[in-house]
Amino acid sequence: MSHRLLQRPALRGANATRSRDHNRQMVLGQLHARGALGRAEIARRSGLTTQAVSNIIAELEKDGLLLAAGAARGRRGLPATQYVVNPSGGYALGIELRPAAILVALLDLSGELVWQERQPLSCADPESVAAILPGLRDAALSKVPKAKDRLLGAGIVMPGPFGKTELSGRATDLPGWKETDPATLLSDVLDLPVIVENDANAAAMAERIALAAEGMDSFACLYFGTGLGLGIVQDGRIVAGAYGNAGEIGQLPVKTDGGLAPLESVLSRAALERHLAGHGIGASEIQEIARLHESGAPALQTWMAEAASALSQALAVIENLLDPRATVLCGAMPEALLRDLVVATPLPRTVSRRADGAQAPLRIGTCSRMAAARGGAALVLAQSFTPALAA
Repeated sequence: MSHRLLQRPALRGANATRSRDHNRQMVLGQLHARGALGRAEIARRSGLTTQAVSNIIAELEKDGLLLAAGAARGRRGLPATQYVVNPSGGYALGIELRPAAILVALLDLSGELVWQERQPLSCADPESVAAILPGLRDAALSKVPKAKDRLLGAGIVMPGPFGKTELSGRATDLPGWKETDPATLLSDVLDLPVIVENDANAAAMAERIALAAEGMDSFACLYFGTGLGLGIVQDGRIVAGAYGNAGEIGQLPVKTDGGLAPLESVLSRAALERHLAGHGIGASEIQEIARLHESGAPALQTWMAEAASALSQALAVIENLLDPRATVLCGAMPEALLRDLVVATPLPRTVSRRADGAQAPLRIGTCSRMAAARGGAALVLAQSFTPALAA
């Protein structure tokens, strides 16, 4: 049997047949991913003419989205002006709704975190959330006055699954939201365009922006949040599924000493806390877990062994189904703990394993309870950087 290697076509700009917005996004995306570039290099990478790029750059400069960043001498001719994304050219809010808290992050156009806040919730129903969000938006704008006239929108992040499914009724569900359209309600409340996404997908988009300089555009993201979720990024875009619930990996059956069990009952922040509680240890904050890990607490080490086995099994499924360049671990867990978990996890034999070992198949991303909130804002920014695929 002969085999043919299929090359994915690169997304290119078009001088006549694609929209102005598409080409603006193309230019912004090139600069965001690669840093300072000149007109000719942008044209070469995007497939646009140099004249078209010059016109777009003039517009973007006028709109405050780009800055000239000096000049670089090429092989011939005068030094070429280099351009970069202007960090204060735009801002985005990311808002994660959890059963007991709201987490808010404000990112600038370069993807840097410029403000964050966490507010406890006694009830996470739509009415309670709607009453709190305007004050949090105003607090962000008060702390970062430059954002007042340059707020692009808000990414609203919620635990999945979305809609009424056979998995509804779990402890991670938010009360009252199954009967509410969050996009309409929260857009009106915030007076902003909004994107609604599940927490794992949002975290995956945050990692996509963070890894842009490495060219990492197809990967899986295991997110430790309210439960355990999987975000799937393919060619730079989130794979959402028919109903927005692709990657609901927490219910994947894995082998444990007690028989088959859902993955997130072993490999999740909640599973770790339950395991520690069973040994008489209370640790509900990420700093407390970090201290236990640093001290080498035996109870934490036994959880690590169980979690590594479960992660290896999950990795076999993820890699054989999705063939990602890497699987990234992120979310509300101590970074040092996840690094040790990576070391302890046996790598399964899968279609993704490469003999050259050029790409680490399992790696650490953003270890912070703000990961998904930042991802919500990153989803808004991604609309500025990512042109729609051609039909």
